[in-house]
Amino acid sequence: MATSTKKRRQSHLNAGSQTSNSAASMFSGGQTDQLGVDGRFVEGSILRITMKNFLTYDYSVLYPGPNLNMIVGANGTGKSSIVCAICLGLAGKTAILGRGDKVIGLYVKRGCSKGFIEIELFKTGGNLVINREIHVENNQSLWMLNGRHCNQKSVEEEVKALHIQVNNLCQFLPQNVVKEKASFLEKAKQRNERNKHDVNRYYEKKRHLDVIELLEKKKPWVEYETTRKEFEGAKKERDNAKKQLSALKQAQAPMLGKIQLIDNQLKPTEAQIKAKTIAIKEASLKCKQKQEQLDRKHKEIEDIKQTQRLKQMEEEDHQKRISNTRRTIDDLKAELAKVGDQPDVTPRINAVNVELRNIREERAKIEGEKADLRREKDNLHAESTMLVRKLSDMNNMMNAKEQKLQRRHRDTHTALHWLRQNRQLFGGNVHEPMMLVINVRDHRFAKFVENHISFHDLRAFVFQRKDDMEKFMIEVRDKMNLKVNSISAPEESCSRRQPSRNIESLRRFGFFTYLREMFDAPDEVMSYLCHQYKVHDVPVGNDQTKAMIKTVIEEPYLRVLYTTEERYTLKRSHYSNKISTSNSAVHPSQYLTITVDAEEKRLLEQQMKACEVKLREIDERIKTLQAEAATLDRRDNELLAEKKHLSEVKGKKRQLEQKISTKQDSLGQMEHSVIDLQKIEEETKEKIAVVNSHKVSILRSKLTMEKVYLALETVGLMAEKAKLENDCRDGATELKTTEVCVLLPLSYTSLTEQCKGLLKRAMAICKMKPDESLPEDLRNAFSKLPDTLDEIDAMLNEERSRAECFTGLSENVVDEYNRREQEIKHLEKELEDKSNALNAYRQNISEAKERWLNPLKQLVEQINDKFSDFFRSMQCAGEVDLHSENEEEYDKYGIRIRVKFHSSTQLHELTAYHQSGGERSVSTMLYLMALQELNRCPFRVVDEINQGMDPVNERRVFDIVVRTACKETTSQYFFITPKLLQNLQYADEMTVLCVHNGSQMLPPNQWDEKAFIRRCIQRKARA
Repeated sequence: MATSTKKRRQSHLNAGSQTSNSAASMFSGGQTDQLGVDGRFVEGSILRITMKNFLTYDYSVLYPGPNLNMIVGANGTGKSSIVCAICLGLAGKTAILGRGDKVIGLYVKRGCSKGFIEIELFKTGGNLVINREIHVENNQSLWMLNGRHCNQKSVEEEVKALHIQVNNLCQFLPQNVVKEKASFLEKAKQRNERNKHDVNRYYEKKRHLDVIELLEKKKPWVEYETTRKEFEGAKKERDNAKKQLSALKQAQAPMLGKIQLIDNQLKPTEAQIKAKTIAIKEASLKCKQKQEQLDRKHKEIEDIKQTQRLKQMEEEDHQKRISNTRRTIDDLKAELAKVGDQPDVTPRINAVNVELRNIREERAKIEGEKADLRREKDNLHAESTMLVRKLSDMNNMMNAKEQKLQRRHRDTHTALHWLRQNRQLFGGNVHEPMMLVINVRDHRFAKFVENHISFHDLRAFVFQRKDDMEKFMIEVRDKMNLKVNSISAPEESCSRRQPSRNIESLRRFGFFTYLREMFDAPDEVMSYLCHQYKVHDVPVGNDQTKAMIKTVIEEPYLRVLYTTEERYTLKRSHYSNKISTSNSAVHPSQYLTITVDAEEKRLLEQQMKACEVKLREIDERIKTLQAEAATLDRRDNELLAEKKHLSEVKGKKRQLEQKISTKQDSLGQMEHSVIDLQKIEEETKEKIAVVNSHKVSILRSKLTMEKVYLALETVGLMAEKAKLENDCRDGATELKTTEVCVLLPLSYTSLTEQCKGLLKRAMAICKMKPDESLPEDLRNAFSKLPDTLDEIDAMLNEERSRAECFTGLSENVVDEYNRREQEIKHLEKELEDKSNALNAYRQNISEAKERWLNPLKQLVEQINDKFSDFFRSMQCAGEVDLHSENEEEYDKYGIRIRVKFHSSTQLHELTAYHQSGGERSVSTMLYLMALQELNRCPFRVVDEINQGMDPVNERRVFDIVVRTACKETTSQYFFITPKLLQNLQYADEMTVLCVHNGSQMLPPNQWDEKAFIRRCIQRKARA
């Protein structure tokens, strides 16, 4: 490696020094010819490049020649630095070079604060000198034009005025872009948008979650409603008891009236007794104590009887309640028996819920798979549509051939339709007329094939078997009276017969292929043509062949040959061995110019069939999934019906069992507390007997008779009153029972508190105020949901299962989708506004298209001719065409390059993946050479284009570059390479510039080219 103080410079050979002298004389003479000194430099050519502290250079001056400048040097010597100097000195972007991005200071030599580039361009009326000074500190540049300070924009305008485009890869191709040239021929635009299916799944999940929220809101209201109904039932039962109590009171009213009447009768008697008692007060003073004792005994008897009556009434009421309870239990048991002796349905309900959840999950999987299949089906439909369109285009080309056949020979066209309808009648292969099945690979070669094969055979049908041909001729010629030709292919195939001489041995005469290699045809057709017309042994040449025709006809084994415009037929005498020749002009093709790539069509048809098979498979799979889904739906409905039935059975049975249990508990308590009336009656009799014995002892005393009578009368009335009371005892017992039922039970109070609690909870869940009624939207939503707790629980489980199936979703999906929807709406509105303006431009665009497209096509065709000629000279094939998927999409127009480097392959588009690096380099170089004479620019720069080429292609490309770039009318060309092959052909117009570096380099002013060459010759002579 050299140190920082080393001197690196460029030197050129004699041609370079001559160029320098010529340039000097031009400056002094002031010639104004556009081609410059001696008519060689064109406007904008580079006369001088000066570099100081730039990349690897301390200081160096380069004087390029007017034509091909070959810059040669080992890797790392500084060849690409010259390219960088040209680009940056002419206001090019650093991105073109791929070095340092936008940091221009990185191009200054390391250790220096600034660098310097000066380029002198030829210009009529006075040369243009551009100076650029690059400062590392602030990453800025100072510009000068012809010694005057200016800005970069002024430099760009001057460069543009000279038609210099360093940003155009067809003019300026740095090293880092050569390998990626093919990628510039392809453009793809991708748009990333979220799948609408995920949004729909998110919303579906949200709907399930909303239903779950509504169900959870309604559930407390249903619980409240259930408890409220039970409360209303208890309330209704109490009201009925009140009505029954009122009726019983009305029924007992007469008896109570009689008792009241007796009480009224007793009152006077008691008054009389009281009066008598006062009258005989004095007489009874003595008996007062006994009378009081008698009264006490009498009251004691009454108390004993009253106690007995109460016990009897209580027992009767108790027995009635026991009887009613037993009757109620019997009724409930009978109703429970109707429900049936079924086992506990809870396990079955749980099992049904599990199966329902599994069905929902399976259904979700099926729906997901169906959605995937639908998307795949849509993609296949799109692909199928594209294939149909391409096949239709090919068929249209075939139809064009058929129309030509119909216009030229109607009978053959009629026979063609008959053959297509009756092809099943033949056992072997039957081919349509040759002009329809022959596919010329390059339309320019169609004239050779068509001139070689007679029209008589071009319209002939080709048969594999002779019996099929005879059957065909009987039908169409004898029966239909059609004039057609038919051919039977040779029994042994000749389609692969080898030519008598290898084409390589004929290339020196300009022959580049045999006629057979110019077209494709079915095996039987090709076999016949090889056998009859020897297409495998007919070489095709170019203008070089025409120029050497006298030598060519002396070659043995040649019978028929073609040049660019003529056909030669050679005949050698068997006696004198002399050769007689005849030539004729090659007429333009009329029928075979329309070419259809049979292999591509076959591949398209295979792809079409594959799409159809996949579509059928997808349809079958979708049908299978639909059948599975239908089966799952049926099973789902069956399970829901079963679950509903089980829930009803479970609810009703549970309610009946709870009521029976409650009644049985009550009955057990009532039976345990039964009153022993017999025992009580015996005790009462004993107590009354004891009291009566005491009364007798008291009555034995002498009393006033009147008082006795009154007392007896009172006793009678009391007996009648007791009789009436006994008569209404039954009514009183039932009345008391009813009064007990009227009393508010503890359950009624509990239900009231439970209703209040449930109502408060339901309003809290729905976020309602205490005095607020249920909102209308919730009322409407609740009306669409089940009304029982079991159904709500079942639906909650179902909705939760469905919601759990939707995983991996978030609101970001919806936000992104909604944002895109808004963008789409905005764009649709913008599109609508612009569509109105677009209609006004379409007419102008149509007219402008004609003015623009036709000249462009002519230019591309000229490029194609040059490009194809270059490839033919290399025994390869290449095409350039103007390509666009849609003619109305002008920004999609592009140049498509197709190349073929091997005779056994087809033309393929130049891409970064199909061809090798060397093949891409060759193609790129030849494309640039094709532009050389058509797109006039002051100079072109190509850096290390020959890297990756094999020696044969490198030599061929070099010859083409020298031959093309050294013409008098061509512009300046810079060809940079680190190595050259030996024994290359050079031209006098070339300028060879050798780049060296090292620690012992001479200053430019001490370099002596003549001495260097002399020493080289002497060393070679000594060796």
